[in-house]
Amino acid sequence: MYAYTLFVYAWKWQMRNIALKRVYEEPDADDGFRILVDRLWPRGFAKEKAQIDLWLKDIAPSDALVKRFHGKPDDWKAFCTAYAKELASAAAQAAVKELLTHRRKGRITLLYASRDEERNNAVALKMWLERQKP
Repeated sequence: MYAYTLFVYAWKWQMRNIALKRVYEEPDADDGFRILVDRLWPRGFAKEKAQIDLWLKDIAPSDALVKRFHGKPDDWKAFCTAYAKELASAAAQAAVKELLTHRRKGRITLLYASRDEERNNAVALKMWLERQKP
């Protein structure tokens, strides 16, 4: 039982150590491993300037899901639910596994392009990761 408790504590600590940041913000040494979690490359942003370590397109919500909820902040809960269903796909699960592999090595920052810093796919992804069983 003690070992399981330590394992759960370590899992929760790892999830707390995932940062979120707009891709347009300046990279910082505290970012750790920088992962873009959008399906499309941010408009007008050079790859060299972004300093992205990994681009996980398969972990991003589908284009159809984004279009369905774009500009509808009142539907946030429905978006999170639909996105969680998409994260069950084989491609998304492979991307989640890769993300968690980097997380075990140290701090990661999930990068997103959305202007809404409170309701975007990176926020929904982090919330989903925190709810997963260790």
